[in-house]
Order: sequence, then C-alpha cells, then structure tokens
Amino acid sequence: MKIQQRQYSTTSFEALQAQGLPDLLARLLAARSVSVDDWTMQDMPHLLKPQALTGCTEMSIMLADAIQEKKHILIIGDYDADGATATCVAMRGLAMMGAQVDFLVPNRFEYGYGLTPEIVALAARQRPDVILTVDNGIASIDGVLAAKALGMQVLITDHHLPAEQTPVADCIVNPNQRGCDFPSKHLAGVGVMFYVLIGLRAELKQRGLLTDDAVHLGSLLDLVALGTVADLVKLDANNRILVRQGLKRIRQGQACPGILAILKLAGRHPEQVTAQDLGFYVGPRLNAAGRLDDMTIGIRCLLAATPQEAMQYAQQLHALNAERKQIEAEMQWDAMADLAQDFQDEQYTISVFQPDWHQGVIGILASRIKERFHRPVIAFADAGDGLIKGSGRSIAGLHLRDALDLVTKLHPDLIIKFGGHAMAAGLIIRADDFVRFQQVFEQVVQQLITAEILQQVLETDGALEIEEMTLQNAEILSHQVWGQGFPPPLFYDDFEVVQQRILGEKHLKLRLQKQGAQFEAIYFQQATLLPEKVTLAYALQINEFNGARNLQLQVVHAETL
Repeated sequence: MKIQQRQYSTTSFEALQAQGLPDLLARLLAARSVSVDDWTMQDMPHLLKPQALTGCTEMSIMLADAIQEKKHILIIGDYDADGATATCVAMRGLAMMGAQVDFLVPNRFEYGYGLTPEIVALAARQRPDVILTVDNGIASIDGVLAAKALGMQVLITDHHLPAEQTPVADCIVNPNQRGCDFPSKHLAGVGVMFYVLIGLRAELKQRGLLTDDAVHLGSLLDLVALGTVADLVKLDANNRILVRQGLKRIRQGQACPGILAILKLAGRHPEQVTAQDLGFYVGPRLNAAGRLDDMTIGIRCLLAATPQEAMQYAQQLHALNAERKQIEAEMQWDAMADLAQDFQDEQYTISVFQPDWHQGVIGILASRIKERFHRPVIAFADAGDGLIKGSGRSIAGLHLRDALDLVTKLHPDLIIKFGGHAMAAGLIIRADDFVRFQQVFEQVVQQLITAEILQQVLETDGALEIEEMTLQNAEILSHQVWGQGFPPPLFYDDFEVVQQRILGEKHLKLRLQKQGAQFEAIYFQQATLLPEKVTLAYALQINEFNGARNLQLQVVHAETL
C-alpha cells in the first residue's frame, strides 16, 4: 500500500478562506480543486442549462406533443438504483405535467438488461404510443427497431457509453453520445431524465400550457440525489449541486415516503442524512430488489403516496437486502478460498466463475475482490443455455468498457454482448469460453496498463492538529457532499493504542492517544489486535449512542510505527 498525501494550491485555500470557510474545510476543498465559483454557486440556478444537452430540446418538444395529443407514454427502466430512481422521476415528473404515463422494468433473470425485442413485445400489450427509456437504451439497436416496426415512437435517455453503432431512435439524450458538448459527462441516468423534465416544463410554459408555479421539479431532487450517489458517477460540480439540493430536501423532511421508510429501517435520521447514507444504506436496499427479485418493488416503494404503503415495500426491500448479504458472504468465501490458492502477484486481472453463484450478486462480488486485490475483476454466473453472465469492476487507470471493446476487436467470436463504462461493465460469453476469456482479458489488460497502476494507493489529507480533531469539525464535514470522484476526507497520523478489544469477532474498538489527548475509534472488519504504536488512516466520524453525539475516529488502514 502506497500512502500519498493530497496537495492543494495555497491561492485556492486562501480564496476559500476569504469566503468565511473554516480553515480545515477550505484546505480539504482546495485539495479537491474546488474553486470559489464552485463553492458560491451551489444552488439550482447555477445548474448547467438543459439547452446544452444534445437532444434535450427536441425531446422536450416530442414529449410536449405527446402530452397535448394525450398519447400513452411507457417508461422502460433499469433494475438498479439509478434506473429505479430515474423511472420514478419520469413517472412523477411527467404525471405532474399531465402525461398519461406508466412504467415497465425488465426482470433481470427473465429479460436481461435494456430495451430488448422481448421487452418490446411485453410492452406492446399495454399499447403505448411512446416508449421512453431511462438509464438504458443506447445499446438497444434491435429493441428500437422492434418498437419502431410496431409503430411506437422511441425516446432514449441514457448515460452509458455508446458503441460505434447507435439505435435509430426518434431522439436520444445522452451526455456521452458523440457530438454532445454538454460540459458534464457524469450525469447519472436519473440526472439525464431530470434534465429532460426541466426542458419539457420550459416547452409547456412556452406553449401556455403551464403557469410558472404549476410544476415544482425540485420535489424530485431527493430521488435525483439518491440515484446519482448510488450509481457511483463522479460527483463533479454539477452533480454536487443536484446531490446537495436533494440532501437539503431530505434533511428538511421533504423526502418521498419511500426514502424516509428505507432510512428508518436502516436506523438513519433524515435530518442528519449524508451522501454516504444514501450510498451505503438506501442504495443497497433498493438494489436488492433488482438483484434478487424484481425492481418493481423498489419503484413502488419510491412512488408510494403514504408512509404506510411505503413502509410495506421498504420492509420487503430490507428483507431482500439481508438475504443478499447472506448470499454475498457465501459467494465471497468461495471466491477468496479459490484465490488464496490460485492468485499470483504478477497477474493483472482476475476472472472468476462458479456455476451456482447468483447472477444478481456477482457485481458486488467483483467489487469485494477488487477491493481486496486491487485488480480489474470480472465475476461470472450461469445464465442458462450454455452461457455465463459477467459483471466487472475496474481500478483507476483502466477503462473497463474500452478493454472489453479491444477484446472483441481481437477475438470477435469471444464476447456475445457487452456494455458499461470506465469502472463497471457487464458481458455475456459461452461457458466453454471462460478459460479462453480469462487468458485473452489478461493479455489485453497487460497491453493497456503498467504494473505501477496495480499498486494500491491510499490518498490522504495528511495529519490533523489536536485542536482540529473535534466533534464540531466532524459535524461540518458530515454536511458536505462527498463521494465518487470527490473523496471524503481521510487523515493520516501516529497514535499510541491505549485500549483495544474485539467486537463481535470482526471489529476492533480502540482508545487512541496523540500528544496526550485521547480519542475513541473503531476499525471495522479488523479482528487482529494492533501494536502499541501505529500510524493510522482515519476519518472523523460522529458516534450516536443513547441520544449522545461524540467524536469517533473510523480507522481504514493501519501500519506499525
């Protein structure tokens, strides 16, 4: 593990200080290249304009026409948290503006991902005039042709990277499509749909069909924040505005009943909710529906009109998430046992497969293996008919979708289907080709990256002064938006271990001392006692117990002094 301290510009630090920010926060933001403009323009009026998003104006006109002509719009969603929140944003936003709208989300195990011809056939039973995809569609060439052949208008909203060939849809809105100059390429699927609604509202106002205060799209920002955080897209300045405003609504008690119900079951307080709470507590419970059952449960939870209805669905999600954890633990044990024997330090990639693994959990398994070995990982499960389905996770420095694209160029018969983005991708191959895929994927990645990229780097914000290690600073930091591409603060310091004990056979409870001051600390997933003198990487955390809030250090890495 290589420890690397983030650097920051003194000029940026002083400029942020001049805005009245506490020294610690100014230093942390400067180290993440936040400018004064970024800091002072965090409200909705400073959001990038929808006119800059290619196709947004055209799609707004088409949707306005559909609403005026009372056409039936059917949303085709995706079975992850981004797809679920995007579906709900589309459902609620379009309904606010008078649309006749319904949704259909593919079951992962029956239909797979995206607008397939099979989903189009299922959708046709509802006789839609317009199909609107959210968080999918950019790869649905055959599905779009099938829908068009049935006389449906097809509108695609997506954020995934397009292949060389794109569908012949009536309109596509995707910041990553060729020719789109939208400054933020990191919108989640829910963010793209939210932008289309902003454009639609402006179009309907221009037609005189809406008054200025008739539709409040800000009421959807809790869902936009959840989907953006859960999909692990980069929290650039534009996404941070969306997430910040969504968190603000949740903290003010204005979230939808579904989010509030999930937070309650997870033991989180809405008035103190953070982006990490959405990512670690709400997102996984929502995703559990798509992984093990049907994402319709999650969508119904988020669309619920009353707390009672929302709680019924939230309890189902909570139970599914507990089941998912059990399945994941068993799969992880199997994979780690195999890798303990087979993994070689010189290999660049890890591809694993067991026929009894659960299709819905292989993505999480790939993430866990990646965290342990710091290698690009693809985990496969049986998909029936002699096929296996893979879910991959990458490391910084390797664009996973581009790597799979190169595999297909070198071996056109190997991958049947693939898609994704830099850090995550999915694919289907024949079970008989698994060993061959392992070898080819390894060879391709060795061409694309150097061995240096395989060395895990832990970036920290350096040491803290004793007077900075306070509950007040932990409170200040907890109210900022941290996440993918905008990492939460992590500090690096020398301590003496005064007391330590193992909790539940897997966590370490610590009392640490630095320069005579003592601090409570927790080290999760650490069942081995530490030496008396250590260097620790840690975060400032608030520990709530019996109504009291106290400072706690959350340790993530330890080294002997």
